[in-house]
Amino acid sequence: MAREHAKYQRLLDFCKTLPPTPTAVAHPCDESSLKGAVDAMRLGLIAPILVGPGMRIRAVAAEHGIDIGGVEIVDTPHSDASAAAAVELVRQGRAEALMKGSLHTDELMAAVVRRDTGLRTARRVSHCFVMDVPAYAETLIVTDAAVNIAPTLDDKVDIVQNAIDLARALRFPEVRVAILSAMETVNSKVPSTLEAAALCKMADRGQITGGILDGPLALDNAISLESVAIKKIHSPVAGRANVLVVPDLEAGNMLAKSLSFMADADAAGIVLGARVPIILTSRADSVMTRLASCGVAALVAHARREAAAKAIA
Repeated sequence: MAREHAKYQRLLDFCKTLPPTPTAVAHPCDESSLKGAVDAMRLGLIAPILVGPGMRIRAVAAEHGIDIGGVEIVDTPHSDASAAAAVELVRQGRAEALMKGSLHTDELMAAVVRRDTGLRTARRVSHCFVMDVPAYAETLIVTDAAVNIAPTLDDKVDIVQNAIDLARALRFPEVRVAILSAMETVNSKVPSTLEAAALCKMADRGQITGGILDGPLALDNAISLESVAIKKIHSPVAGRANVLVVPDLEAGNMLAKSLSFMADADAAGIVLGARVPIILTSRADSVMTRLASCGVAALVAHARREAAAKAIA
């Protein structure tokens, strides 16, 4: 059943006021990845550079009626080379975002995290889903559901900070971060509750900045004001969270997919912590989700340009 995608539409409308973000698209060798990049270009979200086997890309475009006239193609022999060449375009300053095509996510991320030729920063790389959940009033960020399998406390500091920085780039008026566990009380037998408490104290001490943290919180306590009232939890985050930090990848993956398949949510994916935002899309994504992922990356790139300009000034 069609719906309005109101949250994503507001995001895309704002992105139309910005210049297109130069984006290296790694190995767009099937219809969905090539069309996704071209659709985002037509909306003015990105200025794509297609990186992959030129003959194959042109053949896909011809077969499916996708107009790639005037779009630059960087010719490579195979997917590994496409990932490396796309990363190199970023290192050269020609691209401000990276977009996954039809290659496997592991292939692209291996090129990103390579020590000498990749896009590492001091921050750990992590993934965020920016979710449009029809029944929830606000845009919801879920992290990390795709990159860090069993993150340590130190890893979670970066995961939380990446998510806060994303929320600020998306212009959330207030960033309210719920550190999720199975309960809202600290229990020494449940390690995620101890880490949640530690993360909150680290925020108090300025080790995590830009958001309001609370945890541990069970999912119902994070997003339901009714649950908060019943359990008499006093918190500026509980019941009103717009960032959900999960204990591990398995929990995050199940949460995101539950929202997608049982609550009719869309999930735009973005990887943060590298030199540029990385757009991760799936063949199962809707057109709106693909466009929203590009819009999210464009806003992150815009926020980085603004920060760099302020630093120079």
